[in-house]
Amino acid sequence: MGALLTVLSLVPAVACYFVFADWLPSDIKRYQDYVAADPCPAHAPAEEWEDCLRTVSFTVKDTEVKSGRSSSFVATLYGAPSWNGDVDFGDPGPLLEQLRPGDRVTGTVWRGDVVVISKGGVRQNSSDAPRDEPQMTAAIGTLTGLLAALGLGFGVVRLAGSRGHGLFTWRSFGKPLFFTMLITCFAVGFPALWLGLPWQAVPAVAVLAVACAAWLLHRYRRSAARS
Repeated sequence: MGALLTVLSLVPAVACYFVFADWLPSDIKRYQDYVAADPCPAHAPAEEWEDCLRTVSFTVKDTEVKSGRSSSFVATLYGAPSWNGDVDFGDPGPLLEQLRPGDRVTGTVWRGDVVVISKGGVRQNSSDAPRDEPQMTAAIGTLTGLLAALGLGFGVVRLAGSRGHGLFTWRSFGKPLFFTMLITCFAVGFPALWLGLPWQAVPAVAVLAVACAAWLLHRYRRSAARS
């Protein structure tokens, strides 16, 4: 069991490395490139992939606004030289739910994706629009890192033998610590996003909070075992 837990801890460890080494930097770089992008020259012929912001007119073919467990917010657009088809959105408003077949909308295209649609002064970002939300990505990476540490810790204690893991059981220590990690990472990530704090604050605060919780939980379990 100890060897299995140690090996399994590599899965969230690899995920943590991927988040902080690839996903987070690429998202930050993509958003910075998007913010710095200039409008495409009006005289330049349109290409399917362009590193500039091109404004294109579309006609709405259909929309799907479906909330609930299997939510779907999609606008099907056509009439442009390229980029026709389904455009996904994260929510129904403020524009998608107002659109009807035959409506004309203005789309902003960047690097082959429709990132914004607008009509009558109302704009809505699509799901492909780069977002400045590194705090939540950092929360996910921090959670996977903490899970790796939890699995590795349980594995090492198990490998140490029966004397070492009396208090370190899933029911008494692992389960409450797992939920503490889950709640803490997102409880730190969301406020950091709303307040615009640097993403580095998320792992710093979350790891410290979980470490304190683990110490207090271990101290409580040890006191309960002695009494």
